[in-house]
This record gives sequence, structure tokens and C-alpha cells, in this order.
Amino acid sequence: MKTFTIDNENNISAFASPEDAAAATTTPFDSFATEQELAELATGWPADRLVAIWNSLPGVTPVKKFKDRNTAISRIWARIQDLGESAEPKPAAKPKAAQKAKGGARAAKGALGKGKASKKATPVKAAPKAKKAAKAREAGAPREGSKMAQVIALMQRKGGVTISEVMERMGWQKHTVRGFVAGALKNAGYAVESFKPENGERTYRINK
Repeated sequence: MKTFTIDNENNISAFASPEDAAAATTTPFDSFATEQELAELATGWPADRLVAIWNSLPGVTPVKKFKDRNTAISRIWARIQDLGESAEPKPAAKPKAAQKAKGGARAAKGALGKGKASKKATPVKAAPKAKKAAKAREAGAPREGSKMAQVIALMQRKGGVTISEVMERMGWQKHTVRGFVAGALKNAGYAVESFKPENGERTYRINK
């Protein structure tokens, strides 16, 4: 299902799936996939933000205010549908004849080389995952005092941090926290351990 994200700067982007949205977005964001979800998300937004979101969309006639919240949601939802045109690219289908010809060419090439001693290429050894993760963390080290640095510090505590604690400390919603973990932290190379103690709450932890 097509998923939309909106960040703190009111930038709206469209993605083919929630996973794509989480992987591509590096800043805290809220996501929605239906007009109803957008309406629920906007419940706590001031009217001024809805006006700002509308006025930031390409090709719209700027407004100073909306008749009511439902009108604003409906117009914004209808307008952003065009953003999804590039969210689900469809690969061009190759004619079957061309595929068969290509396969035949490969077979012919293999037949010509038959009988000749071929030197096997030595595959390049991939760097250990741990080294890659460490290198990624070093390259994407958060700025001291930034929101990312604050969340990482919480997750590096011995017992980790619950999703509610992150929500309270950062002022985020639950899906914002989840998106941040799956997107920004993953892209920065951090391996976040997610677990739920018996009768407890979802907890995140990063081993130092």
C-alpha cells in the first residue's frame, strides 16, 4: 500500500510501502496510508499547520485558512495523490522473443567456450558485518545534543528504553519512534535490539 510521510518541516513524500518509507527517511516523521489515518494524525495539529502544509504543496492556490478541519484534510489528501505516481515504478516488460534471443545468445557463448580451460574468478571477500556496521556508525555519528544522539544514549542504557519513555522524552508519537528506529538508526548503522519482556512494554536497546 502506498505510504505517505510528513516530517516536522511539513515535507510530504510518497513511498511504495511502509518499509520503503522507513528505509529512506532519516529524520523523525509521521506516516499515513489513508485519508482516515491522516485525519487521526492531524487531530493534534493546529489549524495553522494545515494551512502551511497546503500552501507548501506544488501547484496549489495559497489560502489563509480553511472552512474547517475536515475540509483541510480532504483537500490535502486529494492533492497529494499525485505524489504517488513515482512511488510505484513498474519495470518495462521485455518481449518474450527478446528474452529467448538473449537466453540463446548466452547459451551460444557458453558453447563456444566449451573445452577451453577457464580461469575461475576469485570472489572478493565481503567485509565482516561487524566492521561494516562500525564504519557506518562512525560515518553517521550523530551531532552531540541532537535528537538522534539523545535517543541513542537512552537505548545504550543497560536495560534499554521503553517506547513510552522515548515518546515522553522526545514528544513523538508511537509510529514516529518505530519509524525512527527502522529508518534513521538503521541507515546510520546501529543494530537496535527490540524485545518485549513478559507483561512488559516494547523496549529498544543498543549494545555499545
